[in-house]
Amino acid sequence: MAPRHAANPSEHAHAQVLAQRVRSLREDRGWSRERLAKEAGISASALARLESAGAIQPGFFTVGALAKALGLSLDELFQQSKVSPGLWSAGYEGRDIDSFVASLLDSQISVVADVRLTPISRKPGFSKTRLGQALDDAGIEYTHLRGLGNPKDNRAPFWEGRIVEGRAKFRILLRSEAAQSDLAELAGHAARSRVAVLCFEKDEERCHRQVVLETLRKRTSVPVTPLA
Repeated sequence: MAPRHAANPSEHAHAQVLAQRVRSLREDRGWSRERLAKEAGISASALARLESAGAIQPGFFTVGALAKALGLSLDELFQQSKVSPGLWSAGYEGRDIDSFVASLLDSQISVVADVRLTPISRKPGFSKTRLGQALDDAGIEYTHLRGLGNPKDNRAPFWEGRIVEGRAKFRILLRSEAAQSDLAELAGHAARSRVAVLCFEKDEERCHRQVVLETLRKRTSVPVTPLA
């Protein structure tokens, strides 16, 4: 028998929602994990792996047996477990890397789009290489969209409270070929996945990513949510 494949970021997000759905249905019935496993005719360890949304996807027959035990069709179980796409606004100011990744997982984020011009940081774990590795370990895709970075000469308006001025200049910068290409890539991700748009500032109002998100919201009609 061929081994089941490791999940890609989209599959990982789906597995998380499926895990939460199965666990919620089990708990609503007042069943222990052992009870549901017995009703479905699977091992308790297999159910534990599914409910933990690990890197290995559960088999079709395992999910089918659970659906039957819970009184649902496969279509009903998977439809209820579908991950809706969207955009999240993510600033890592005041966070450590572990709590940041945990927040991404709680929101079933599939992709982190880094819109820093230069993805380096004095905060441990948030420079490009280490951040990419931490996200990869969590099953989350990382992409650096340099064309959506804010240049140094337009940062002071955001820091000094001249927000309208900073946003106006950045909107002009978004007309460049590089920015339009990265906006198209980001829109593609947002149409099919949950995407966190990353920069430093916790307060979106003081960050150029607010303009990026505003532009994407108009282009894709997907909701924008602050990362908890």
